[in-house]
Amino acid sequence: MSGSLIQKYNVPGPRYTSYPTVPYWDSTTFDSKKWKTSVKCAFDENQKELSLYIHLPFCESLCTFCGCHKRITKRHEVETPYIESLLKEWQLYVNLFKDTPVVKEIHLGGGTPTFFSPENLKELIDGIFKIAKRGQDVEFSFEGHPNNTKRDHLQVLFDLGFRRVSYGVQDYNPRVQKAINRIQPFENVERVTEQSREIGYTSVSHDLIFGLPFQRKEHILDNIVKTAKLLPDRIAFYSYAHVPWIKGNGQRGFDEKDIPNGDEKRELYELGKKLLADAGYEEIGMDHFALKTDSMYIAMKQGSLHRNFMGYTMQNTSLMIGLGVSSISDSWSAFAQNEKDINTYKDLVNQGEIPVFKGHVLSNHDLVLRKHILNLMCQFQTSWQDNAMKFAELDEVIDSLQELENDGLLHFINQGIQVTDLGRAFIRNICMAFDVYLRKNKPETQLFSLTV
Repeated sequence: MSGSLIQKYNVPGPRYTSYPTVPYWDSTTFDSKKWKTSVKCAFDENQKELSLYIHLPFCESLCTFCGCHKRITKRHEVETPYIESLLKEWQLYVNLFKDTPVVKEIHLGGGTPTFFSPENLKELIDGIFKIAKRGQDVEFSFEGHPNNTKRDHLQVLFDLGFRRVSYGVQDYNPRVQKAINRIQPFENVERVTEQSREIGYTSVSHDLIFGLPFQRKEHILDNIVKTAKLLPDRIAFYSYAHVPWIKGNGQRGFDEKDIPNGDEKRELYELGKKLLADAGYEEIGMDHFALKTDSMYIAMKQGSLHRNFMGYTMQNTSLMIGLGVSSISDSWSAFAQNEKDINTYKDLVNQGEIPVFKGHVLSNHDLVLRKHILNLMCQFQTSWQDNAMKFAELDEVIDSLQELENDGLLHFINQGIQVTDLGRAFIRNICMAFDVYLRKNKPETQLFSLTV
């Protein structure tokens, strides 16, 4: 890949888990009443089906690469009060509905979900279904830490209907692990991967990161060789997002010079991508790879892949409710984020209030642009052939896409665009051409990580 392209397009840009992106939400026109109305409408329109994202924020130690909202503690007595708050929040949502909700998808994220004991995780899921029904063809998943995920965690969650687990590996090199404060030997990853399969999990995923401090090509090679030995069904191959101005001291545990620069970082990605392809993985959307036998690959080929705040998913229920501190919910026509402070979150729930503190109600214009960006992120193509997909700024967007076409990143086809193989590495830049909020109001300070 040309170094000049990397220099040209390596700019701050969103990861597009939503559109509009969070910094461009208009909270001045948002309030709790509008949010509840949008949730009820989505519930009725979606035949009572919904997805749940449950944020479990606790970790025993701080990983310095992490950009998630977390609380560092070794005090496990925090588990029960937090679960009680989660179930109270869930009850507040269920109170909005005329009928019993049907849960199609659950994802336990963090933090470290396996910080919680198996017994407490069972109490949480059982509590969810005391006032809800299980849908057909459900997809329940959780994030596991290789160091503290026990067989009991896996068995209990499997018995509750979980069939997919994602393990945060990041990198196997000891020096890199020390820099990011994530010490975990290959043997731990091997153990939990094999135990997951023995128990019956149908999809095991590993998260790897490129661009970490001290990371070199030989580390990427070793990471992929070890990964190919275990052959997880999916791989998330993320770019390290260095955003210390947002995340504070957690990402200042090493010098800037220790982090691979744009050209070096892209070489790490290209090497990893080639090695994954050689091992039988197909590229799925941005940052993700899967074996052809995995449901994510099948969903992409069928055109049913969806993307939201949980990442890529096969379930597109339109209504996704986020429970827990900092969680983000999506009713398709509106977004809402929960309070980020745990005590404030708990106080609001105890007062009988849904604990959202900001959000955005999408206009029809927003929804059209959201569809284009989703098409690009999930299918590497989009079209405005249908009048319903046209928007006021379309001519300006087409003009800006011309330069991306000249650089070989996309082709124009039938009043639409198709991203090239080269362009997939720059999918965030292509989406930015459709981001009217970003185009009209470029941030004066850096809000986003670099796209490369």
